[in-house]
Amino acid sequence: MDIQTKEETKDLETLYAETLQRVERGVITKGRVIAVKHDGVVVDVGYKSEGLIPVSEFSQEELSGLKEGDEIEVLVERINDEEGVVILSKEKALKIRSWETLNAAYSSNLSLEGKVVEKTKGGLFVNVMGIKSFLPASQIDIKGVKDLDAFIGQTIPLKILKIVPQKGAPNHAAGMSIIVSRRAIVEEERNKKKQETLTHLKEGAVLKGTVKNITDYGVFVDLGGIDGLLHISDISWRRVNHPSEFFSVGDEAEFIILKYDEATEKVTLGYKQKIADPWLTVEEKYSTGIRLKGKVVTIADYGVFVEIEEGLEGLVHVSELDWAPRPKHPSKYLTVGDEVEAVVLNINKEERRLSLSIKQLQPKPWELVGKRYSVGDRVSGKIKTITDFGAFMRLPEGVDGLIHISDLSWTRHIKHPSEVLKKGQKVDAVVLSLDPEKERMALGIKQLTSDPWQSEIPVKFKLGEEFTGKVLRITDFGIFVELEGGVEGLVYSSEVDTSKEIKEGDEIRVRIIKLNVEDRKIGLSMKNLKTHES
Repeated sequence: MDIQTKEETKDLETLYAETLQRVERGVITKGRVIAVKHDGVVVDVGYKSEGLIPVSEFSQEELSGLKEGDEIEVLVERINDEEGVVILSKEKALKIRSWETLNAAYSSNLSLEGKVVEKTKGGLFVNVMGIKSFLPASQIDIKGVKDLDAFIGQTIPLKILKIVPQKGAPNHAAGMSIIVSRRAIVEEERNKKKQETLTHLKEGAVLKGTVKNITDYGVFVDLGGIDGLLHISDISWRRVNHPSEFFSVGDEAEFIILKYDEATEKVTLGYKQKIADPWLTVEEKYSTGIRLKGKVVTIADYGVFVEIEEGLEGLVHVSELDWAPRPKHPSKYLTVGDEVEAVVLNINKEERRLSLSIKQLQPKPWELVGKRYSVGDRVSGKIKTITDFGAFMRLPEGVDGLIHISDLSWTRHIKHPSEVLKKGQKVDAVVLSLDPEKERMALGIKQLTSDPWQSEIPVKFKLGEEFTGKVLRITDFGIFVELEGGVEGLVYSSEVDTSKEIKEGDEIRVRIIKLNVEDRKIGLSMKNLKTHES
């Protein structure tokens, strides 16, 4: 062997010895894949024997992707020179490197990412670089989180709050537990946004914001790290029953800064102020008597509110909906969203009141009646009201005419109109008198036929003649009896046959003893009858 060969051999021996010194139990080193076998992956780590990583440390996807010559980082777990075996671990090497990175991040207050894997008591477990870490519920967000399950499967930014050693752990890595926080990241981002927002925050400025909460009294808006309150009264110039009519959580919009208190950082917002108050120019745009169109926005017991333009509403009082003497509830005429036409009755800018009328656009019913009907005309309608002195009949035009009790029948003595009429009953009548200016109309039902007292009764019912009649009612001064054709007569109390027991509905024999055509009365007697009842 020549001198050069001896020197080369000496260098190789020295290098080999140094390699043997480096590869020892507990050391992390790089290795080169030699082969992939059924029981593990054979790796060359520069030792006299090749090392083996158990196949259980690889996923099926990792195994299929491994090829000879690939370089991986491993932990030397065990060296058995006698058997020529070196046991390696890829997982433990990765975990140790992860702990080194986590400790560095903790020391430097750096942010990391982790994947939420499951829910546990009091919070969530997160996989951070292969290390199972605990995320307390209080550290998930600035505000309380109700649905922890919604985070499972998400990859989220985190900061390490604590690395806590555990007693009795077999090694340094296994003896640590990590507590992480997402809230710290959120607070940092919010503070950055807040500082940026504060540079633009001044009264009168217009800023973009996101609706984060809605209450009965207003809307809370995130302006970027700082919240502002939009009170319900500053949402719109129009009537606002609840803020949710205009906004939903998550909505983005522009808001005006009405007031900003630097000491308390309290921000008051405006939304309606982005447009001018329509009441400022109401008298310039509208005047009494003008016709306009609008949309029904609110229905109340006392009337209907109609929006003429955004923020400008007028009231159609219930009395201005219909010409009827007793208008129905406003909901019987209109529904919210209906487009209507109305006329302006009055404008009060100071009190922000606009009075409208719908009925004024229609002809007055009494004017129509005055043009359509004359005395003697036959009309039809329904009985609306019954009183002691008569009944009111509603005509199609919406006006009521009075049928006096004396105009119900030529022949019957009616004590109350309810004896012959019912509310809602459809009847015909004759116009007896008409005064549209005073809104009065007298009607008669008996006038539909000729007056029997002028022709039939004097001929049919003569003094001394006898008839069979039906007892209608019994009074102290006599008995009312219905004769043929519905004609009524009175058996005077002095002419009643007291020997007989008489009750309403009985049929009795009577004799005419008096006939007064002018007073329309027939006097009867049960005595001195020529024809006796069987």
